Amino acid sequence: MMDIVEVVALFLGFGSWILVFVSLENQYWRESTQDGSVIVTSTVYENLWMSCASDSTGLYNCRDFPSLFALPGYIQASRALMIAAIVFGTFGLVATLVGMQCSKIGGENVVLKGRIAAIGGVFFLLQGICTLIAVSWYAANITQEFFDQFYPGTKYEIGEGLYIGWASATLAICGGACLLFSCKGKTTDEKVLYRYQPSSRNHVFSVLPPSQQAPSNYGRNAYV
Repeated sequence: MMDIVEVVALFLGFGSWILVFVSLENQYWRESTQDGSVIVTSTVYENLWMSCASDSTGLYNCRDFPSLFALPGYIQASRALMIAAIVFGTFGLVATLVGMQCSKIGGENVVLKGRIAAIGGVFFLLQGICTLIAVSWYAANITQEFFDQFYPGTKYEIGEGLYIGWASATLAICGGACLLFSCKGKTTDEKVLYRYQPSSRNHVFSVLPPSQQAPSNYGRNAYV
């Protein structure tokens, strides 16, 4: 049962790791609102790296942000958090592959592999938390500017890139939680204990303590 949970956690973590890249590549983190506009001639949409504009004819033009230090603080922080999420996800995938019980990598030590898999679960949790903070912080600023009646700039709405980021964070957190749950019961108590072991002379030796062994009816002087 625990092996199945580990496989499910691996697929969840891998899917969340892929969605982080998809979210970063998506250009629609925020899109200019059409609320209250009768005639829309152009649409502006942005992500963490560039700003694009398209007109009613379908032509569009994109430009990268000129300077990192000229950007608002939340965009800089979101960039750093998303990159950290990719790094944490990479470490989580490697640790999970090594620590899975169905994997031959890392030997046959159940306790050690369980701890490595738990580390992978922690990395997936960190990936999910970083992604969740990045997209939620970005969305909070969009919402704040949208409902601010005195905001002079262009107002935006939440784009599909943020929803992809939220989906990635959810999968990563679920995968990390599954890994930690599967590794909870893997302790040294899981070793198999043998009470009896036959010797090469067809004698049976007991590993039970002397107090639990069967009493003997013969003393040492009974044999000649």
